[in-house]
Amino acid sequence: MAEIALIGAASGWGAGFRHTEEGPPALERLGLADWLRARGLGARWRAMVRAEKSWREHPQLGAPESFGLVARHGAALAREVARAIAARRFPVVLGGDHAVAMGSWAGVARGHGSAPLGLVWLDAHLDAHTVETTPSMNAHGMGAAALLGHGHLPFLDLCGGVLRPEHLCYVGVRSYEAGELSLLRRLGVRIILMEEVKRRGIDAALAEALAIATRGTEGFGLTVDLDGFDPIDAPAIGLKEPDGLRAAATVRALARLARHPGLRALEIVEYIPEFDESLRTAHLVRDLILAVLAPQRALADRGVEALC
Repeated sequence: MAEIALIGAASGWGAGFRHTEEGPPALERLGLADWLRARGLGARWRAMVRAEKSWREHPQLGAPESFGLVARHGAALAREVARAIAARRFPVVLGGDHAVAMGSWAGVARGHGSAPLGLVWLDAHLDAHTVETTPSMNAHGMGAAALLGHGHLPFLDLCGGVLRPEHLCYVGVRSYEAGELSLLRRLGVRIILMEEVKRRGIDAALAEALAIATRGTEGFGLTVDLDGFDPIDAPAIGLKEPDGLRAAATVRALARLARHPGLRALEIVEYIPEFDESLRTAHLVRDLILAVLAPQRALADRGVEALC
């Protein structure tokens, strides 16, 4: 497999909990690359894309200015992702809040010549608001809409139309508002709610999502918002929605889909280090990467590893 380019997307300007800015540097300090190399992955940190302003230094900035910071950060991130692909490296983007998805997948599309791209989206939320429908004005709730070609003009300039509705599938959703659901239903996007995952099983849900993301596309990506997991397994998140995906079962399911030849990039977002307990969430980040990319399939049998 190509060398893995770990790319930090250190911005929290899209979220209510802007502490997500600190997630990627914390994962670097904790030794994520060393953990992955110890399991046979050629992983190196290739970039740490930081927002123009730090949340800690400018805590009072509101939506209008934060939207500009999100858009410019996304553009810088897209350049780094496209650069990694041009160098024949496999991008693994570590966020930051989920607004970074606009930059991540714009970069993947650019790196692969804007060929049709599929996306499997694991999340508690739909992230499909526009400025007209959002109750929070947080950009991390607008990324999917922008990727589909709807929403705030600067976001559309960055990534609008990167995805077609028939190539996107959500898994594990359990918290959403009427406005974003209405948009996605109108577009015909497949949404596998958490209740359906529980009824059918995570293996079946991911198999369907993979089929959707690979049908008629040049390749596909996987984006994982850590709040898609139950807070028991992922305590280091801002929006804690109970009754979510369980870590061990999801890691095993992803391991069965591992090393798919069409996979173009992986994104994991919304890690808040100061909320972590015994590094459980940091180790989940590691195990998710290993499940999808490791040269052996040991995690399929062992589930989540013991904590380091």
